[in-house]
Amino acid sequence: MPPRRRFRRLHHAALAVAATTASLAFVVAPGAQAAPPATSPATTVDTVAPVLTCDADSFTRLGITNTTVTEAVRHPGDATTPASCRVALTVDDPEDTGVVTVHVYLPDTTWNGRFQGVGGGGFTGGSEERTLPALRAGYAAAWTDAGNPAGGNADPEDDAVFGLNPDGSLNWPAIEDFGHEGVHDMTVTAKAVTAGYYGQEPAYSYWNGCSTGGRQGLVEAQKYPDDYDGIVAGAPVINYSELQIAQLWGQVVMLQEDNPVHPCKFEAALAATVAACDTVGDGVVDGVIGDPLACRFDLGTLEGTVTPCGVITAEDVEVMRRIAEGVRDADGGFLWYGLVPGAPYAGLHDVSPQADGSLVQQPFAYDIWWLRYFLTQDPDFDWRTLTYESFRHWFDVSVQRYDEVFGGTDADLSAFRDSGGKLVMWHGAADFGVMVQGTMDYYERLQDELGPGHTQQFARLFVAPGVGHCRGGAGAQPVDPLSALVEWVEQGRAPRTLDAATEAGATRPICLYPFVAQWTGRGDPADGSTYRCVRATPLEPRRA
Repeated sequence: MPPRRRFRRLHHAALAVAATTASLAFVVAPGAQAAPPATSPATTVDTVAPVLTCDADSFTRLGITNTTVTEAVRHPGDATTPASCRVALTVDDPEDTGVVTVHVYLPDTTWNGRFQGVGGGGFTGGSEERTLPALRAGYAAAWTDAGNPAGGNADPEDDAVFGLNPDGSLNWPAIEDFGHEGVHDMTVTAKAVTAGYYGQEPAYSYWNGCSTGGRQGLVEAQKYPDDYDGIVAGAPVINYSELQIAQLWGQVVMLQEDNPVHPCKFEAALAATVAACDTVGDGVVDGVIGDPLACRFDLGTLEGTVTPCGVITAEDVEVMRRIAEGVRDADGGFLWYGLVPGAPYAGLHDVSPQADGSLVQQPFAYDIWWLRYFLTQDPDFDWRTLTYESFRHWFDVSVQRYDEVFGGTDADLSAFRDSGGKLVMWHGAADFGVMVQGTMDYYERLQDELGPGHTQQFARLFVAPGVGHCRGGAGAQPVDPLSALVEWVEQGRAPRTLDAATEAGATRPICLYPFVAQWTGRGDPADGSTYRCVRATPLEPRRA
């Protein structure tokens, strides 16, 4: 278990004081106007002229606690991106050896008065690529490596090696930074930099992230409720300690049953499921299951189906059923969710056909890294040695060791609510890797904790039928959840639906959970205005 953190609050308080001091140490430059709240992130507003020059010495003089300014350079901008001052800093943990790198992008003339923290994906804390859209929209924006400097390097496996020291011991300072401390340090430090550069604090602060970024946002709301006025958490990888090991379940089943299933059989099963339930929920034939939990397709009917790669056998059907059912213990007790109808098998259950006709299983790389660097602490661990019994052992280790530092499952968001924060969660129902039921379950527990009506006053979930992990799939993709959040925070208009569009240009509302969009039967089904929100099939309670 991670060591106790006795002085962390003092460190955070010192950073907060530094942020306030930095904002008070400067005045708005003569002739400049304070930026009024904008109606959307892209709205042009009166700008605030910077009061600092863009160089490392100027930012060093802000005196931000435990922080070293490593670089401050002016970027000239280009046809799509405004000129900006880009600052790189390192934040040292006063309690241990943890070091977090922070990047802050400050627009020269287009600042909209807001700050945006941008999340990462996989084992990366954030990236420039994910942050540039915020800069283009006028935000002062920031991202962090969250204590994992190798994240995003050329060798993908480098993303995970931060979890393990050279001697084989767990690198708890880096793990804790990646779990939650690094994003908080980034937020407080980047706000201090923003306040110092413009001579005033941001009027509003927003978090925007999906996948790992979604988890980071929810952890911020749970552990640091005053950091952000609004949070967008897409496809959040919460229940991290269960989910990361649970993603291996289908591969373990195929391994133990000595029956790797050919990809084209999985594709046939997915196509048959969608065809059988295409009109469920939305009432239209569009290749999307509108209400996946209402789909009652019997996988057993696939037995004997002829595919280009052979006949689907009873053994194949059993593998598919166990994947759909999710992780269970030896007595059939619930451990974690499986795939909902309409979610693709590909990704977590990849099998590679060989020239000799054999099939080689290819688990999701992140799950193998989780086993090697965070659970077994053996970089050479061979996942093929897993049995049902040893899988259950490592499942338990994962939950016991990492639930607190990575979990993101605390359903008591009363402090975030009381701080005035607003939360927009969304999740694609056809997510292959982060089971949508985990997010539904979290929102159900949030309502149990605070009451359904009280919860909707500050936190709302939207489930997007047919949408994959953060993007992709045949369903309508959310167009701009952040704008809906900004309108809620700054104008008090809570979103009842999220605007969404398919790749072909059809529009569709994504309804507030637990509702789904259903065609009224009148007008063009490609027009989102012809839909109404109806109650969806509820998530079944977990069964022990």
